[in-house]
Amino acid sequence: MRPPVLNPLFASASTLRGIGPKVEKSLAKLVGRPTDRGPAAARIVDLLFHLPTGLIDRSARPTLDSMPEEGIVTVEVTVGRHRPPGARGQRRPYRIECYDETGSLLLVFFHPRSDWLARNLPEGEKRFVSGSVEWYGGLPQMVHPDHIVAREEFARLPLVEPVYPLTADLPPKLLARSIEAALDLVPQLPDWHDERLKRDWPGFAAALLSVHRPRKTSDLEPEAPSRQRLAYDELLANQLALALTRRHLKRASGRRISGSGDRRAKLLAALPYALTGSQTAAIEQVLADMAAGERMLRLLQGDVGSGKTIVALFALVAAVEAGAQGALMVPTDLLARQHHANIAPLAAAAGIDVDLLTGREKGRARSDVLARLRDGRTGILIGTHALFQEGVEFADLGLIVIDEQHRFGVHQRLALQAKSGGNPDLLVMTATPIPRTLALTVYGDMDVSRLTEKPPGRQPIDTRVLPVDRLADVLAGLRRAIDGGARVYWVCPLVADSEALDVAAAEARFGELDKAFPGMVGLVHGRMRGPAKDAVMQRFQAGDIKILVATTVIEVGVDVPEATVMVIDNAERFGLAQLHQLRGRVGRGSTRSACLLLYQGQLGETAKKRLAVLRETDDGFLIAEEDLRLRGSGELLGTRPAGMPTVRLADVAAHGDLIATARDDAQLILARDPDLATPRGAALRLLLYLFERDEAIRLLAAG
Repeated sequence: MRPPVLNPLFASASTLRGIGPKVEKSLAKLVGRPTDRGPAAARIVDLLFHLPTGLIDRSARPTLDSMPEEGIVTVEVTVGRHRPPGARGQRRPYRIECYDETGSLLLVFFHPRSDWLARNLPEGEKRFVSGSVEWYGGLPQMVHPDHIVAREEFARLPLVEPVYPLTADLPPKLLARSIEAALDLVPQLPDWHDERLKRDWPGFAAALLSVHRPRKTSDLEPEAPSRQRLAYDELLANQLALALTRRHLKRASGRRISGSGDRRAKLLAALPYALTGSQTAAIEQVLADMAAGERMLRLLQGDVGSGKTIVALFALVAAVEAGAQGALMVPTDLLARQHHANIAPLAAAAGIDVDLLTGREKGRARSDVLARLRDGRTGILIGTHALFQEGVEFADLGLIVIDEQHRFGVHQRLALQAKSGGNPDLLVMTATPIPRTLALTVYGDMDVSRLTEKPPGRQPIDTRVLPVDRLADVLAGLRRAIDGGARVYWVCPLVADSEALDVAAAEARFGELDKAFPGMVGLVHGRMRGPAKDAVMQRFQAGDIKILVATTVIEVGVDVPEATVMVIDNAERFGLAQLHQLRGRVGRGSTRSACLLLYQGQLGETAKKRLAVLRETDDGFLIAEEDLRLRGSGELLGTRPAGMPTVRLADVAAHGDLIATARDDAQLILARDPDLATPRGAALRLLLYLFERDEAIRLLAAG
């Protein structure tokens, strides 16, 4: 139960003055946190954690004869004549002449309320006005000043004003007032920092005030003491929660899974290629974990095409060797069926039966799979999240392998542990290389293995960047490639045309390509039903169609070695890591492959850098580091990964050193105070609640 001292922070933002249902909806869209039950309403804490990204400096105080050509100024003027647009000039703005002893200034308003202007700018009175200077007809003017105050109110005019990210329907002043009101509700909390760690940081409440009321631009920089304090608090809460999760999972009695090695030897003999050094090392690490008395909690990171599935298969075969069963869970039906087709023959060579279970298995087929699973005839079960639905019972589940972990999320990982029973070992895999700092943030509760080599014989992919207006040249090149036996992926960012975004849509591009290559083009996207999608994929795999137009539904796991050309429409709209994933769908055979990155219009500097990095290297880990630097952790995979801890105050790219420190601090805390029973421990419980790591508190209570 959340401590009462924090309750005011978790109240709805609608409790603040001036926030009605309409504004609350806009705030929820901007700062609200989604929950398992749907989008959350904005709360006080969400406003507090919505940090400014810049500031407006209103401290320039020129006289009217020394106004700059442009910029923001604050000037004291005497209000002169009001010049309404008049009956015949409704399209003209409302103008107010102002002056000081040195010159004149025109205030300009479009569609104002005349009573408001009369009340706030009475003729003959002095006022301070602040806003952007423009020049028209050789005279300075200010269109819709940001602030108008009387002399006695000047003290409350913000000469340095924070700038916040906004939505279109939320006025900046309203958001700023809401955050100011939220700041008044921040309680004084006991400090959870170790006093022996000497840092020049303010307290938590003081740090929040400093960031929301900056006095200079440097106050908002990641290295500013207040920003570092808030970032470290968030990172410490995350690392402490991960450490508590790891301890809880490790405390559950594990089992020693260690077979004779006979089935693994048969599997090795059945492989049509030699294992890489990275694969061999990873297999040894995984098998050592499984043979130990504690539960295995291991992440297997591998670049696209590095052979993670074979490592997982050796682990699954080892589980069956020891008399247990293994489960491989993947995010999509398509990928489950592909894994089953690839794994079943290899497992059969080792004398192991493999079954498939997804949401599409119905009736007798499903009943037969469940019966074989219950009585232990199924050694390895492959499927989607349907593996852990009600009614799926294993005879003896010893190992769970989760492919593309970021598609499922941390909470599903924990729920999966609870449902499976028997405390099975856990191996999770991702083909998205993750920078070390981000890996600590997301997978701090796990040991990590990395595959850094690609199987022998893989050819480098020729990557080129082209404007979309060279489409005719691209189509001519595709015709030559197809005549030579190639198959082509063509990826678009949208399914259907969008009025809001001028980007290629899969359906429209399919229509164009189908005209150019009649009978040779197929279309798959996430809105299609499974059987229809599978039918198109099977035709592509068989070579009946030569070009597959798709959305990013083909990003993960689809394996067609004959596909040697990847075209990505509007490549500037994708993140580096996602582009790297898509490029990895080709270059999976011994034939040289190509990737064409088509861009629309003029590229911005960041987009240029992203595409240049992809052109220059195929090292996924290097690409991931650069993507983190250019885009930040929140959108590293193109969309926020499911289950990734919500990092709002920390900048993973800028605060990487603090992540490692927070991890060490969390481990030391639990070594000295495992139940968080000391005064500092009580403060750390507040920290966990403050950053909504409630699951960690429950694990702490469970012991």
